[in-house]
Amino acid sequence: MITLDADGAPHITPLGYRMIGDEVLLAPFIASQTLANLRRSPHAVLNFTDDVRILAGCLTGRRDWPTRPALRGPVPRLAEALAHWELAVLAVVEDAERPQFRCAIVARAVHGEFTGFSRAQSAVLEAAILVSRLDRLAPAKVARELGYLRSAIDKTAGPREQVAWAWLLAAVQAHPRHRAHAGGAR
Repeated sequence: MITLDADGAPHITPLGYRMIGDEVLLAPFIASQTLANLRRSPHAVLNFTDDVRILAGCLTGRRDWPTRPALRGPVPRLAEALAHWELAVLAVVEDAERPQFRCAIVARAVHGEFTGFSRAQSAVLEAAILVSRLDRLAPAKVARELGYLRSAIDKTAGPREQVAWAWLLAAVQAHPRHRAHAGGAR
């Protein structure tokens, strides 16, 4: 997802969404930059991509991805997006942990064909979820799951998946709670 920072720069971050009828529900965490951005500028762009480097990159501090102007709104889209939806906030439901933003889809476009995720892409997505929860998951669980996912990387990863996997492993190895357990996921 992309929102606009206070200086107008695109803020690219992974964020799940839910559909409620024709509306998109976004629920960023209370201390997130995405939340601050949505409060300041009630527009966002959901990007759909099969380039797992973008998700892994955002989780590991690599947020500078090429963008292009959107069709209607002020927020750009990812240049490599297979599709995108431009959103305008309709209402906010406050919450102590995750305020909910009800959004209308004001424009959508398809830029390429989605052919599904390979085993390696799926493994990177699962590893990214683990990395996003390193503060809450036990080191042994993370190491065990990364070890299992490693098989898909070894057998089916292309260059993009290998890069994304390496970024995620480096994040695990750099995390104080997980450093000692990360060796098995090499």
